[in-house]
Amino acid sequence: MASFSSYITFVLVLPFLLFSNVSMSQSIIKTLPGFSGDLPFKLETGYIGVGESERVQLFYYFIESERNPKDDPLVLWLTGGPGCSALSGLIYEIGPFTFNYANSSGYKPTLMLNPYSWTKVASFIFLDQPVGTGFSYSTTSDGYYIGDISSAAQTSEFIRKWLMNHPEFLTNPLYIAGDSYSGMTVPVILQDLSNGTEIGQQPPPPNIQGYILGNPFTDVKYDLNSRIIFAHRKALLSNSLYQSTKRNCNGEYMRPDPTNAACLSDLQAVTTCLNKINNPQVLEPKCNTLSPKPKRSMWDHSSLAESSLDAVLSTPKAADGPWCRNYNYLLSYTWANDKTVQRALHVRKGTIKEWERCNTSLCYGHDLISSIDYERNLTKKNYRALIYSGDHDMVIPYVGTQEWIESLGLPVSNDWKPWYVDGQVAGYTVTYAEKKYTLTYVTVKGAGHTAPEYKPKECLAMIDRWFAHFPL
Repeated sequence: MASFSSYITFVLVLPFLLFSNVSMSQSIIKTLPGFSGDLPFKLETGYIGVGESERVQLFYYFIESERNPKDDPLVLWLTGGPGCSALSGLIYEIGPFTFNYANSSGYKPTLMLNPYSWTKVASFIFLDQPVGTGFSYSTTSDGYYIGDISSAAQTSEFIRKWLMNHPEFLTNPLYIAGDSYSGMTVPVILQDLSNGTEIGQQPPPPNIQGYILGNPFTDVKYDLNSRIIFAHRKALLSNSLYQSTKRNCNGEYMRPDPTNAACLSDLQAVTTCLNKINNPQVLEPKCNTLSPKPKRSMWDHSSLAESSLDAVLSTPKAADGPWCRNYNYLLSYTWANDKTVQRALHVRKGTIKEWERCNTSLCYGHDLISSIDYERNLTKKNYRALIYSGDHDMVIPYVGTQEWIESLGLPVSNDWKPWYVDGQVAGYTVTYAEKKYTLTYVTVKGAGHTAPEYKPKECLAMIDRWFAHFPL
């Protein structure tokens, strides 16, 4: 017999299922090319139409918790970029399957189970957003013009409609999560959902519990300026050069005064020191097939940006050269563009020209230079927040993340201390609390951009403990 709460959920949602004109499709995937046998977890893929006339069709992968989907958290996961496919986060970071690199060729990738998948403790919706990312598409050309605010609105609409079509998850704890550039949009999405809940927006409100941000890009000044501070702390810059740059540039490294010759000279020296460092993980080799950047009299912060991973597509791994993580990404292009794979995933034929791990040609408007005001608004809600950083990430250094968190002015409830996995220090953590809002900040020792790809075992332990309200 169904429980009373299940009956109430059915009664509340039934009118919307009967009378709404929601454009959506969904398919249960039993097998995938490259994986031997049936999938040992529930995978659903589909599209949900959002925006004007539902011309934007957002593609998703839904994977039920492998533990207890009835009670475990439900997480909407957004990969960064903007424009990086949900499949990238699924395969390379926290999903239940990944590539079997040892037994894959460049033309025939094979899959294996990920023993450290976050789906072992929660259900995940991996969403291709914004439109033009992964397998998501628009039925009209003007539908591809998107920005931070409009993309966030479409994502909010997506999760509301997804829950309408999956009412059995309405009572599960819901977390909005993502990494890298998603640090800009996740707080906006959460505020939009929260506002809708407070005004009684239909359908029945989701059970929002909080949000998760990994290696998040949140504020241009804090995040990008902190790269030079981080580089000095990691002994990539001499103390004299750092002190000179700090003094001559007045602590402003990303938008220096173009007439300040002393500052520009120091910044050129900084570029020389950091030019061959692999920003996503400073301890790993840098692989870049592009020509070195010519010397500039002006400081160009793009020289510190994450290198284009597409640049290595035409370069096979050299037998006598260094291993580079970039080579792992080549398999996703081969696999996701295979028509057999696309049919297995129920991708609509003819809707995209070519799948890209990260689409750098989006018609995307960067409406926000900071999401800190949204973060500050969320501190007034009864939410839990988890923010984590790989401590060897120079794309979004932990230094800037710590600074903007401290700018929120939240009282510390549990001060800085190590956390452990298998008796070893896995990183450090501090917790802030004000009334019913809590924010847990975590560093992951030795991890890069983004942390679960580099330290999967430690990150699974982190998220499992946090979901369970246990101390890290």
